[in-house]
Parts: sequence; C-alpha cells; structure tokens
Amino acid sequence: MDKAVKISSVFPKHLFWDVKLEQLDADRDQDLIIPRALFMTSEISFQEDIEKLERIYSSAAIINTLKNTKERISNRVCEMVADRYHIPVFHRYSHR
Repeated sequence: MDKAVKISSVFPKHLFWDVKLEQLDADRDQDLIIPRALFMTSEISFQEDIEKLERIYSSAAIINTLKNTKERISNRVCEMVADRYHIPVFHRYSHR
C-alpha cells in the first residue's frame, strides 16, 4: 500500500466535486476516498477501479469502509466487492 500517493493522480476529479482534491490525504481521508472511488463504478469498470484502491488500501480497509460509509454506494457495488474478496454479501440498503 502506498499512502503517499497523490489522490488527484489516481482518481477522476469529478468524484471529489465537493473537496479540494489536492488536499486529500490517503490516510486521513480514507472514509471519503474509498466510497467515492467506487461511487460510479460499473461491472465494466469495477476491475480497474478496485485495483486503483488496492494500490493504496488493504482489502480489510476497503471492506470495512464500505460497510460503514454514509456515502451512497449501491448494493451492486457491495456485491462485487464481496465477490472479489470472497466474503459474505453485504448491502448498504435493504429492500423493505
């Protein structure tokens, strides 16, 4: 894991529309960076998107952050993450 990485050189700027991208710190801002990096992922782009995260964070950090985030991460993204790491499926939203 390389937490000294410049987030602006790894992820698209539009994912961080509400913060100053150059001020993001991989360690301090993990709770924002991880969910935002997967916010707009799809089945087509998931592999590339998750690999970018894995260069910076452990699988445990990615999983824990997604399970606890308040960001709007789709259940499908959670399913893809669970499948990648061979863990039980988890969802951010329940269908009642």
